[in-house]
Amino acid sequence: MPELRWSAPSEGGLFELTRRVPGRGQYRGLTFHEIEAKTILNRVPGSFLPFDWTINPYRGCSHACVYCFARPTHEYIGLDTGKDFDTQIVVKINAVELARAETSPARWSGESIAMGTNTDPYQPAEGRYRLTRGILEVLVERGNPFTILTKSTLALRDIDLFAEAARHDKVTVSFSIGTLDPEVWRQTEPGTPHPLRRVEAIARLSEAGIPTGVLVAPVIPGLSDGPEQVAKVEAACRQAGAGSVHAIRLHLRPGVREHFMGWLTESHPELTRTYEELYRDRAYLPRHPRGRSRPNRQPEPDAQLALPFG
Repeated sequence: MPELRWSAPSEGGLFELTRRVPGRGQYRGLTFHEIEAKTILNRVPGSFLPFDWTINPYRGCSHACVYCFARPTHEYIGLDTGKDFDTQIVVKINAVELARAETSPARWSGESIAMGTNTDPYQPAEGRYRLTRGILEVLVERGNPFTILTKSTLALRDIDLFAEAARHDKVTVSFSIGTLDPEVWRQTEPGTPHPLRRVEAIARLSEAGIPTGVLVAPVIPGLSDGPEQVAKVEAACRQAGAGSVHAIRLHLRPGVREHFMGWLTESHPELTRTYEELYRDRAYLPRHPRGRSRPNRQPEPDAQLALPFG
């Protein structure tokens, strides 16, 4: 079993490891590292993202998306960006208590809080620990605005809280749906609900009067970047009631790049050379890329920039 590297809060670290819990039943194959976090509200540096504060109750994610941009965060605690990220899930078991304390009116100005900016707040671990539910209860009680970004239909469990927040214009729930192609979905997001179930979730939330959005993310060169593929996702989500739909091309920052390219070489070796050319000196593709993502393909349509999600 890998050893977590961070020290306890009393020693200047970020959390106290309380125990390791092996997953059983539907969680078999996972290990939950239950920790006491030092803080739960995270200030976002700079001004390049549309929010200033985030909450992330989990680290690691058993959705196991091959392109997940959060993978390098596991290296900070002595775990790897591959299998460990998919199976060694850090659970901040005091997240709800911290959220209540840190959003106290005596110390908090009520700024909007984003969830789902690192790993998915509705990943399978949430079915066991219900931390996201508890945090939302605090935010709704406070009347604090928030946004959620997820790939999971488990979000429907909390439709009552979303509806309450929506009555006061305090919430937007967005889904990440990169493709409707079942083969691409199975290969790249093996632990997530089927994308059509996510479309159905958008419809249910929209019918309940809850503002919804969609990130067509990531658009993967050579696999899901055909104009007709992107248009199909957008049309389905618009029909379901999504208030906004934005596309994001695949980005491969250090740490993610190595993991993704290892997967690509195994699963789609015919695309390896194309990717080496596309991402040779960059992590993000240009807004108007020159050339083609694969031979005999038209360049993908221009995509609006939005929040990256893994």
